[in-house]
Amino acid sequence: MKSIPSGHALIERAEQLGVSIYAHDANVPIGVKPIVAPVAPEYEIQSRVIQAEKHLREHRLWVVALISAITALVSALAAWTAVAVKTVEKAC
Repeated sequence: MKSIPSGHALIERAEQLGVSIYAHDANVPIGVKPIVAPVAPEYEIQSRVIQAEKHLREHRLWVVALISAITALVSALAAWTAVAVKTVEKAC
């Protein structure tokens, strides 16, 4: 397992993932970026980065599972077609 970045590397990784580094403030409306916003503590940013990386991993695995299912379906259809063709050849 790779280590969790810290400091400037953490901020860069958060930016790459599109993770906010700012503390959530209930007084600021959602979607509005204050001019001077407090930066979240490092452990909070690390948690957000870990969650974003986990989401990306799960998304990739979902795509792989979908491709596997489609491949299995195509294989089953090919086998069914082969059996149907062989049955028709025997009947003739």
